[in-house]
Amino acid sequence: MIPSVEVCFRLMDKYQMLENIKAHSLTVAGAAYLIAGGLRDAGLDLSVEKTIAGALLHDIGKTASLKTGEDHSEMGRQICLQNHLDEIANIVGEHVILKSYDLNTKCSEKEIVFYADKRVNDDRIVTLEERLAYIIGRYGRNQERICKAIRMNFDLCKKIETKLFSKLDFSPDSLPHLVDNAHVQEISDCFLHS
Repeated sequence: MIPSVEVCFRLMDKYQMLENIKAHSLTVAGAAYLIAGGLRDAGLDLSVEKTIAGALLHDIGKTASLKTGEDHSEMGRQICLQNHLDEIANIVGEHVILKSYDLNTKCSEKEIVFYADKRVNDDRIVTLEERLAYIIGRYGRNQERICKAIRMNFDLCKKIETKLFSKLDFSPDSLPHLVDNAHVQEISDCFLHS
């Protein structure tokens, strides 16, 4: 089942998602909405609703993982499965690292959420380079093996960016201007009243 936006917000409350994580998720959803909508308008067959739900719930396991130290993307996937949200479970489970993808096939909801998450620091859209620097600083632990894996993941993200934006009529650089906080609130209000 693809959850409605209202169901997503109820699940955020049920799993006690921290306010800063909610704000991050809403901005990721705003970016994902614009990308998915633009791709759909360009003729691609994908679900904007599925993309939005995956983006809103991509960090549903994060609050609990801060206490347990477990992988928050896998915890989120399990939460989705426990709540019968099988259609978005893999989007949530692969938002940090894509496990299966093909750069030569049509764009997928999973790739959009993976990319949108990499463009958002806290609740602000940034460049991939800024996000990479933040992720390395926060999670790299000055260990070259970890930093190298993070860089490789962002190299893939750049390829996903090229794939997504080759079909869009706006550029990656314009994303921050298209998705400002006021616009995200508009998008949120629109989802909640649809």
